[in-house]
Amino acid sequence: MGYEVEKSDEEWRQTLTPEEYAVLRQAGTERAFTGKFTDTETVGVYRCKACQSKLFESDTKFHSGCGWPSFYQPITDTIDYIEDSSHGMKRVEVRCANCGSHLGHVFPDGYGTPTGDRYCINSISLTLEPADEGAPVEKG
Repeated sequence: MGYEVEKSDEEWRQTLTPEEYAVLRQAGTERAFTGKFTDTETVGVYRCKACQSKLFESDTKFHSGCGWPSFYQPITDTIDYIEDSSHGMKRVEVRCANCGSHLGHVFPDGYGTPTGDRYCINSISLTLEPADEGAPVEKG
């Protein structure tokens, strides 16, 4: 699959920390309830840590209790979906459509959200661009 941002394995290793590389480039997972964006309520845009492509708006983030940041929908055309049958499960992996980096998985159990989906995303795969330094904190 060709991506707009393509780097060699060595280039990714030079630009990402070992932990970021393990998640973003090797489809790893950070431990539940340890990521810095799990409970964040800052208004803004979440971007791919590897390429800074916009992925999610903060108003689609919700508290699912799963231990990772959860969103009910991405910004249009920012996500690639890949069938994942690893670890004896059938899941749908989500990757950045701009660089192919692993973000997490999407599940059809976002009950009470407008889409019914829960994008379960590793904090380490994201950066957060606050809407405004003085922006009010969103309640959720």
